[in-house]
Amino acid sequence: MPENKTNKLVGHNYTTPDLIAKVTGKAKYAEDYRVDGMLFAKLLLSPMPHARVVRIDTRAAAAMPGVKAILTVDDLPPVVEGANLGEGIIASTLSERGLTNEPLYVGDPVLAVAAVDELTATEAIEKIQIEFEPLPFVVDPIASLRPGSPNARTQGNVWVRPAPAPARQPGGAAPAPTGPKVEELKWTAEDFTAAKDGQLPLGKHTDEWKVGDLEAGFKEADLVLDETFVGNNTSHQPLETRTAMAYWQNGKLYMHCSTQSTMRTVSAVARWVGIDPANVVIISEYTGGGFGSKGSSSVFTAVAALLSKKANAPVMMRITRDDEHHIGRARPALHSRVKVGFRKDGRITALDGFIVVDNGPYDVVSDSRSAGDHISLCYQPMAMRWRMLTVLTNTPPRGAQRAPGGLQGNALMAPVLAKAARKLGIDEVAIHRINAPEGKAPFGALNARGRQNYTTSAFLKQALDKGADLFKWEERKARSGQRSGSKVRGVGVAVSAYSAGSMGFDGLLVIKPDGRLMIQSGIGNLGTESVFDVHRVAAEVLGVPWEKCDVTWGNTSKNVPNTCGQGGSQTTHAMTRAAHAASTDAKKKLQEIAAKTLGGSAGSYEVANERVSAGGRSLTFAQAAQKAIELGGKYDGHELPADINNYTKKSATALAGQGLMGVARDNYGRDGTSKSYVAGFAEVEVDVETGAYKVLDFVAVSDCGTVIHPRSLGGQILGGVMLGFGHAYGQHWAYDQHYGVPLAKRFYNSKPPTILDAPAHMQWAAVELPDPETPVGARGVGESPVGAGFGAVVNAIAAAVGDEVFRRAPVTADKILMALEAGRPMHEALTANV
Repeated sequence: MPENKTNKLVGHNYTTPDLIAKVTGKAKYAEDYRVDGMLFAKLLLSPMPHARVVRIDTRAAAAMPGVKAILTVDDLPPVVEGANLGEGIIASTLSERGLTNEPLYVGDPVLAVAAVDELTATEAIEKIQIEFEPLPFVVDPIASLRPGSPNARTQGNVWVRPAPAPARQPGGAAPAPTGPKVEELKWTAEDFTAAKDGQLPLGKHTDEWKVGDLEAGFKEADLVLDETFVGNNTSHQPLETRTAMAYWQNGKLYMHCSTQSTMRTVSAVARWVGIDPANVVIISEYTGGGFGSKGSSSVFTAVAALLSKKANAPVMMRITRDDEHHIGRARPALHSRVKVGFRKDGRITALDGFIVVDNGPYDVVSDSRSAGDHISLCYQPMAMRWRMLTVLTNTPPRGAQRAPGGLQGNALMAPVLAKAARKLGIDEVAIHRINAPEGKAPFGALNARGRQNYTTSAFLKQALDKGADLFKWEERKARSGQRSGSKVRGVGVAVSAYSAGSMGFDGLLVIKPDGRLMIQSGIGNLGTESVFDVHRVAAEVLGVPWEKCDVTWGNTSKNVPNTCGQGGSQTTHAMTRAAHAASTDAKKKLQEIAAKTLGGSAGSYEVANERVSAGGRSLTFAQAAQKAIELGGKYDGHELPADINNYTKKSATALAGQGLMGVARDNYGRDGTSKSYVAGFAEVEVDVETGAYKVLDFVAVSDCGTVIHPRSLGGQILGGVMLGFGHAYGQHWAYDQHYGVPLAKRFYNSKPPTILDAPAHMQWAAVELPDPETPVGARGVGESPVGAGFGAVVNAIAAAVGDEVFRRAPVTADKILMALEAGRPMHEALTANV
């Protein structure tokens, strides 16, 4: 795409400050650090899906030369049920803690050993004797709902949201927040009998929302489809496992870890270790991906930290790829059933959805609610009901994975829209366009004011139009479904959306007496380049060449500001706003200093080209920075804004007196919720003799507002699309239903897509219409492409071989071939993890 012609930095490609280190191998990840006397830790993982530890005998291991410490759950900080831990987190004895005496899945860590090397630690693990008491288990959420079936936990099998808190009484304290509870819920035999031909039973549920008149919507419909779809559990498997190296110095914990969010990891690690956040330093200059699984690193950092404290030595805990499969988090599968009504023109009149979430054994995930929100947003049904049930299973813990809930929602709806278009005899692009959000589009459940939330903007129709043109949709559609020998081609289109930004964080920068711009970044360097991209906004506002900017990142001891977490596609939106606020503050101070020094009004001075000038009078930035130090007060950071976060105040105070400080909170308003959108177009070729298929071409068009860094944006769009491909191609779990053990633990069993799986032709573009509710116009984009990647591919497969070939993901060659031979889907209808 063409670069921005208006700005000098924003909208232009550039070389990021970390690129050379990455490609030359000089970049240091958590695993690369070494210090004198460092020990190595290994985890002992449960061999059982659910058990109680009856006895542990560590004497033989502890007596081994080189073994320095053994850590069990008894060494972890105690949990006070219901305690408010801050940041909206309520303590629960049901939450994952890193080690446990009641393992809830195969691979749940029971204890850890620190020794002089990994071989010694591994041999010590082998010498530890543990007696387990087997407990009932279940690895399929639908099986757990059958009458008399086992529960994943002794407390029950489903998560139940707490009742709404009572209203605050005048003059009284706010009611204490409460967390969800685990209870037992079973469907009846009649519920299962009523479901025919592989349909999802519609038994009891625990959560529901409704908007509009559902009954009237179905009466208005000319076509009603009732479809069941089973999603796939998929491990995150980032290139870098969740390694951590910890040591203590003068009462402070120094943690080298793999995390998505540098600044936001401080409080999480402090909470897991049981210390004050002021005593935690996070070092993470480079992270090899996270995809949501390392939002604030992981709870297992506490194991390295507490082993280090116990052994009085630095401890490195390197997580193997096998361990990562168990503890590395996964996207939860959704078992879904949707009844959807369509008018003749394709407009959705009513949508009734029922979702069962395969939650895993620990903390509740919100994918079902997110799926409902993003279905409501993408397809704008006139009336909608969304029922949810979150079921615990004895499988690895779930967590946010790129577009959590958003992908699953788009995945279950994309085939429904494609099928409806064919039954109604209308174009697939047209059916998506007539249902697409526009402007301040409403979505989701009714809020406390009795209205739906709405978006800041939506230009998805423009994305569909642009994509159809780039893809040559009409030309390709004409040959879709035509057979040549054993090969059939098909084309498909899908849309997806996801959250695209938060607000209210701080920016911090200093113009130094040498004229250089020092920018403090608390953003994690997880591969998205936002750690640098967003700060080009500050350089743009101040008119400083990028080569004269120095970005400090990757170490919380280096005085970074309060920063959003790198999850939920927040960063571009939130931190361009913060950068804009801080640079605007610096610009105003430059003008004031010039007026004080040279005379005239501050407003008459122009800030550009590293000078502040008016009427032939000017100061260089270097001169202004020196003057700021002389003036002191607010100009050099000795006086700070009252509304910035205390974390930022501490960092700014440490930098005071070094030059002209720009520091501010993002106080810009916003009318609506920020969302980004993608329209995806795919052409596939299916071999009907083998069931094998490949994607030949793909086009993705993003509506994400102002483009900050084109090359980075393209990487995010196509990278997200590839993740969607992986969910369509073959990524999934397989479990032995009788013994509860995983059968697909290696990449060759559950293969993520590689560059060899990418189509020969992939193209991306952006609508390039700025969001009106943010000063830079930019929204986040990391998650919105995933659903479009999945949906367009499976719709193209259906266009090639028929709508009744698959009812679950992934869509593999065996499913296609068996269905073509039998004339109907032959795979397991509802069983999970097969």
